[in-house]
Amino acid sequence: MSRRGGGPVTVLNVAEKPSVAKSVAGILSRGSFRTREGRSRYNKIFEFDYAINGQPCRMLMTSVIGHLMELEFSDRFRKWHSCDPADLYQAPVMKHVPEDKKDIKKTLEEEARKSDWLVLWLDCDREGENIAFEVVDVCRAVKQNLFIRRAHFSALIDREIHEAAQNLREPNQLFAQAVDARQEIDLRIGASFTRFQTMLLKDRFSIDSTGGEERSRVISYGPCQFPTLGFIVERYWEIQAHEPEEFWTINCSHESEEGLATFNWMRGHLFDYVSAVILYEMCVLEPTATVMNVPHPREKFKYPPYPLNTIELEKRASRYFRLSSEHTMKVAEELYQAGFISYPRTETDSFSSRTDLRAMVEEQTRHPAWGPYAQRLLEPEGGHWRNPGNGGHDDKAHPPIHPTKFSSGESNWSRDHLNVYELVVRHYLACVSQPAIAAETTVEIDIAGERFSASGRAILAKNYLEVYRFESWGGSVIPVYEKGQQFIPTRLTLDSAVTRPPPLLSEADLLSCMDKAGIGTDATMHDHIKKLLDRGYATKDANTRFSPTNLGEALVMGYDDMGYELWKPNLRAIMEHDMNEVSVGSKTKAEVLQTCLQQMKACFLDARVKKAKLLETMTIFFERSNNTDEGENQTAGEVVRRCNLCHESDMALRKNRDGNFMVGCMSYPQCRNAVWLPGPTLEASVTADVCQSCGPAPVYKIRFKFRQIGIPPGFDTNHLGCVGGCDDILKQLIDICGTGSRSQARTAPGASSNNFQGGNIRQNNTCIHCQQRGHTSANCPSRISGSRNPRPTTGTNPGNDETTVSCNTCGTPCALRTANTEANRGRRFFSCPSQGCNFFAWEDSISNGSGNATAGSNSGGSGRRGRARGRGNRGGQSGGARGGGGGRGGGGTSFVSATGEPVSGRRCFSCGDPSHFANACPNRNSNGNF
Repeated sequence: MSRRGGGPVTVLNVAEKPSVAKSVAGILSRGSFRTREGRSRYNKIFEFDYAINGQPCRMLMTSVIGHLMELEFSDRFRKWHSCDPADLYQAPVMKHVPEDKKDIKKTLEEEARKSDWLVLWLDCDREGENIAFEVVDVCRAVKQNLFIRRAHFSALIDREIHEAAQNLREPNQLFAQAVDARQEIDLRIGASFTRFQTMLLKDRFSIDSTGGEERSRVISYGPCQFPTLGFIVERYWEIQAHEPEEFWTINCSHESEEGLATFNWMRGHLFDYVSAVILYEMCVLEPTATVMNVPHPREKFKYPPYPLNTIELEKRASRYFRLSSEHTMKVAEELYQAGFISYPRTETDSFSSRTDLRAMVEEQTRHPAWGPYAQRLLEPEGGHWRNPGNGGHDDKAHPPIHPTKFSSGESNWSRDHLNVYELVVRHYLACVSQPAIAAETTVEIDIAGERFSASGRAILAKNYLEVYRFESWGGSVIPVYEKGQQFIPTRLTLDSAVTRPPPLLSEADLLSCMDKAGIGTDATMHDHIKKLLDRGYATKDANTRFSPTNLGEALVMGYDDMGYELWKPNLRAIMEHDMNEVSVGSKTKAEVLQTCLQQMKACFLDARVKKAKLLETMTIFFERSNNTDEGENQTAGEVVRRCNLCHESDMALRKNRDGNFMVGCMSYPQCRNAVWLPGPTLEASVTADVCQSCGPAPVYKIRFKFRQIGIPPGFDTNHLGCVGGCDDILKQLIDICGTGSRSQARTAPGASSNNFQGGNIRQNNTCIHCQQRGHTSANCPSRISGSRNPRPTTGTNPGNDETTVSCNTCGTPCALRTANTEANRGRRFFSCPSQGCNFFAWEDSISNGSGNATAGSNSGGSGRRGRARGRGNRGGQSGGARGGGGGRGGGGTSFVSATGEPVSGRRCFSCGDPSHFANACPNRNSNGNF
């Protein structure tokens, strides 16, 4: 479009940021432009002459600062208490220019009135397209017949900017509508749930806050923010629920003149100790290793990464430099605006066939660090060049992130700028390089029927690894073996370890989870993570690993207890998919809004009905506030019985903030009646079974699941129990293991304590055997006669001539045994074999008259503690098999493990001595140190 008569046209150019406006003006005018002030002191106007497709133009270049408009409810619904939050799903919304951007709006209006064209230089993504239409709305309101076009560019370099100016297109309204749909969905859902959460919780609980602004705190909800929090909480729960389990593996190594080979057991590991010991002893008895298979070395390739997109930039900067995703994007944006890298917000990880890849490499040949490598890439005879791979993603807007201008480091760059620029350059050079090549060999051996393997790798050509210093390809060369060759291992050990939970999510892990689930976009993911930290829902440690705060975990747990997956990615992923459909024209904005908001309103209304679940989880983590309404009782849990103290409210099953279980009165804090449950309780749920013994009826039974590591042997991990006072198993567990009470200081005078008494509950220090106060069952006079530390009676077991003492707790003969711990090796002791009895006494304590007999305690770490997992130095010395009966040794002494448990009747294969296994035998074959 040209002006009649062929004269110059006045073109208003609008960029997304002042720095971009200045850069574009400098490129198009070749540095010759005039500057004048606009209404906003930050958004100047640059004037110069230019020709677009032969049409002379008087160019006016200015800018906005991100979004010019905000989406907001009308005044009638803007105040929190002006309406029911459910009304926000259909309340009128409108876009308006906020007060702090009114000056920018005035500049656009004044310049538009005297212009013929409007050219939009906003960022070429959906968000930029939406901002472009905000500018169009403002300018067309004052001049309806403006000729409007869009400039598309990916880097602030001469070639791209001039090409964009000569190839103007129409703006994409579908992109803008997709963003409008997202903004409206986020506003309505976020505002409704934020008001609901804040008004429900803020004044009822003393929620941790900073700066003393607790009463003004907003407990926000975001459709992207909560699924992101959900990833963090779910991993945290997975770690908390992990039960360590001991396992055993046989390790073998062989050292020769050619080097050391470490062989791995091809079974991996076994969780059954006895089975592992049997297999290990077989290997020890016949330790000769026979080489079974030596395949020819195979060529292996390690391929370079795909071209760099936004998510990979954020993940790799976090992994290599420990930069947050938010800071990475800030630094990348500054490098882009200075013209050193291409546009950093892109989903594309494949280059167009039209891209001049070699020109970008040639520009980097001057760099002192990676310049020589770039030069070798360009040499045809070297064969180092390889066209980059295709990652399969193309947003049709921007190419992958790549260097656009050479720099050896600008004077105003920080260390982070240097690192991000280096990452972009090295990544680009790597993706146009050949893969690394190695020769890999695997050797398999057989020892007494057990197979082991060792692998060695020799790097033949590093190729892209020469320049991509952030990656390595570890490996070592192993000695040469021939099939049928035999040797004695240098080292053969049985080693133990325990299973470990997965680590907390790192920032790179979290970005991967979000990307895989479709939460957010490449331009917004880092912002969702920042909001979680800013709003106190999660914390990040020095290793960039995330943990939920009490508030974050409580909110996720509350919605999960309601039965909703608001904290899971499914709902948001569907929304993001629908917004993509709008951007390509498959669905209309109105269709997506209607479907999504209708679904979320129903969810909101149901959540409000089930608000007690959210209140219940908050009581686990936070104290009740003094601001709680008098009429608001403590959150309802699963009712167990009527309160037998106040007789007015029910008692419900719940957990405290540390996750320990209790049955407490629902009239708290007016009534503080509480029964704390055994400390090792892992899970507890109220059943429909009613106890036939306890009253006043009904008293509902509780289904317990205990941590096996926390209860003595002989107790089942699953138990259907009653807290009315009739359940002896619960009484014993509380007496032995204690309760999970977080703080006795909270219990008011006259309130109930932790344990059961009669049919209900009992006060502190009440014996469960004689019901008298002042002592526990372990010190009960009715169970232990004589002095406080009675001296056991020594005798002889006529059945096997073993020295015994009579247990002063249950009267059972206790055999004399020998400890095998580092601190007490060879020291002898008595312990009761009766299940559930914890009697223990050192022989020398009895002999010298100290009478130091204990129940459930130990000295030097060798007392009985059920199925303790520590077993000394496994592999170097055998600590005894699980279970086993008392194998007899010389002098009537039984050999025991580090936990005081008797070992099985198995003996050393070499000398027959039951006090050790062959791997620890002092008479072992001197030819093989294994």
